[in-house]
Formats: sequence, structure tokens, C-alpha cells
Amino acid sequence: MQTLFPKRLTPSAFSSFGEVLFFDPGRSRLVNDGRALRFDTDTRFDHAATEGEPVLAVYRASGWPLPMHLLTFERHPLSSQTFMALSAERFLIVVAPEDPAGLPDLERAEAFVGHRNEGVNYARNLWHAPIAAVGADGDFLMFMWERGSSEDCVFHHLDEPLVVGSIQPFTE
Repeated sequence: MQTLFPKRLTPSAFSSFGEVLFFDPGRSRLVNDGRALRFDTDTRFDHAATEGEPVLAVYRASGWPLPMHLLTFERHPLSSQTFMALSAERFLIVVAPEDPAGLPDLERAEAFVGHRNEGVNYARNLWHAPIAAVGADGDFLMFMWERGSSEDCVFHHLDEPLVVGSIQPFTE
């Protein structure tokens, strides 16, 4: 059984899998008659479907302790997928590049821990574990394009669990 240890979620560490979302006050501008700051991320949503529509949903994820045993990976061939933590204090992101057979390459899988007010935009067709709150339950905002077909979400069930170990002290 393979065990991954989560890393700190940073834009550079996650760049080969998509983008990290967060509020950057240094790159924001004053809007709404001076009552708000707006920060436009560098994220661009990718979708290949000529049919379908954008979907904005709220997920409520049950909190689980670490170590966590993962049994399923998924990917979205037609759309990038975005999650933004609304109330989850911590959440787990596990991603894996595709192997030569088109399945998740668990030998090259990586795990990250995100925090409230952070999010990720998974690249289109990237294998990833379902969103998971760590500790307490948490709500997430989710955005993607869907056609209402089986191509919207492709699942791969693992023969044996991938274990994500406890959070180690982060090093910079």
C-alpha cells in the first residue's frame, strides 16, 4: 500500500496540475464605490464541450481524519473543475498524472493541503481524488461545464487504497 504525505498548497507546487486560487491583496483593485477589493486570478476555465453549460454548485464534504484511505480517482475530459473552500478549514487535494494506459499514475501522485479561502482549478482531464475536508465538515463552491453525459466525470476505482498520511510540518 502506497502512502503519500501532503505538501503545502502553493501555486508553484501545484502548477503542473492546474492553478491555486486565493485572494492576493497586492494585486487587487478598489471597486464598488470603494467598499470592496477585487482580485482577478490568472485562472482560465478550459472546456472542450461544444454542448453543455457552466454549472456552479455547493458541495458539503464530510470531514475525515488523516491518514485517509482513497479508493477512487476521477477526471473530467470535457472541462476543468474548480473548488473553492467556503467553510472548510482544511481540505485534501490528491492528483495523479495519466499513465501510459490512461489511468492514474499513483507512483507520481501528489497530495496537498489547502485551507479556508483557498481553492484549486484542476486542469481538464487531470486524474484527482474527490474533494475531501480534513477534520471538520466543510462547504466548497464548485464550477465546471457539464453536458449531462458520462463524459462529464470518468471514475477509476483502485484495487487497493492509496493512503494519505498525516500532515507533516511544512518546510519552505
